[in-house]
Amino acid sequence: MRLRNVRGSRETIAADECVLHDPEDQKAQKSHWHELFGNDHPIHIEVGMGKGQFIMTLAQQNPDINYIGIEKYSSVLVRALEKYHTYDADNIFFLRMDAEDIVDVFDQNEVDRIYLNFSDPWPKDRHAKRRLTSKEYWARYNQILCPEGRVIFKTDNRPLFDFSLEQVEVAGWELDNYTFDLHHSEYAEGNVMTEYEERFTAKGNPICRLVAHRDPQKNK
Repeated sequence: MRLRNVRGSRETIAADECVLHDPEDQKAQKSHWHELFGNDHPIHIEVGMGKGQFIMTLAQQNPDINYIGIEKYSSVLVRALEKYHTYDADNIFFLRMDAEDIVDVFDQNEVDRIYLNFSDPWPKDRHAKRRLTSKEYWARYNQILCPEGRVIFKTDNRPLFDFSLEQVEVAGWELDNYTFDLHHSEYAEGNVMTEYEERFTAKGNPICRLVAHRDPQKNK
């Protein structure tokens, strides 16, 4: 689906103090994120945050955690910023960037948790490495996630979820748990929904979720 361009979105983003949009400014923060937040709280990131409902809700619920929302598209990020400025949370920053460059922005062991919510499925086989749960991306997460860190992935796309389960093992990671129907599982309590999740759930679509961690023996 083609994104609708929002006029002036890049200018709005550039003027917002909560966003790092320049690649050099983003790279300069590598290993210095705690200094930007002004504390040593854990850092949780959402890759492909969309309009931001999920990460902003978490930021409100958990003031002792620092959150960073990553979004590639200006026309989407600007909508998240509109929403953010109606929220009461000061423990969040946003990055306009391609997730492919994530290791240029975060240092080894700098991130405590990574959220992937309803990511682009890139359905064609030749595009598999672009999926945020491909072995190529697990290798990137391996470089920035702390040893006890977790990646949490949700989707309503069953083929993508099956692919993701396979890639966890291929990449040398281990599953904590997974479910093919989150909202009717033991893991439903405390689940924070994204805008997409609310829409899909209303249609009766089951939501898949997995939680994975690095295998220390395979990722030395």
